[in-house]
Amino acid sequence: MKLYSYIVTRDFGFAPNPFYGYCTLATCKPVIRRCADVGDIIVGIGSAAKGSPYKNRLIYAMIVSEKLTFDEYWNCERHNRKRPFMYGSKKKKYGDNIYHTSEETGMVIQEDSHHSLEHGEINMLNYLKDIPGKYVLVAEEFWYWGEKAIKLPDQFLGLAKVGQGHITKSDPAFVQSFLSWLRGMENHGYIGNPHNFSKPFQRYNGK
Repeated sequence: MKLYSYIVTRDFGFAPNPFYGYCTLATCKPVIRRCADVGDIIVGIGSAAKGSPYKNRLIYAMIVSEKLTFDEYWNCERHNRKRPFMYGSKKKKYGDNIYHTSEETGMVIQEDSHHSLEHGEINMLNYLKDIPGKYVLVAEEFWYWGEKAIKLPDQFLGLAKVGQGHITKSDPAFVQSFLSWLRGMENHGYIGNPHNFSKPFQRYNGK
């Protein structure tokens, strides 16, 4: 069992997507999505940028229960609600089930979404970052605090010492201690809204 930690710089409810009973990581963080296995823990830490109220705070944590290909995710009935719908609610607009293979061309399609251009055209900057991840990580057991992000206990502050990319913890004692702390919490699942969710829907330009 490994623990992957990274900084969540944009918390819209897209990556990760904590809606409809599952926390999913389907875009961004390609190395984590490619390397993490079922049973591993993924942790998102708030930004330490000057003036940020989320420094050393935990945005979310998930225990990977499934590792799906883009096509498996797209075709899974349980995750159909995570397909983006630009004429629906904000939750639907931020759907992360956006990649699947075209039967006609064999190319991977990017659906109209938070990661596409204004009129649904493919955003190559996002496409070229997302596709190398190859997989979608799914968690049935998760804690998503969002705007209610909680402080990391002192013994786990090392998880916040992330530059670009991510850090990996594989020491069994450390990982098990963190997991026990998570599972000892009273609340789990969807606890707070994404801290950018109150703003109008936005697309990410990939820069």
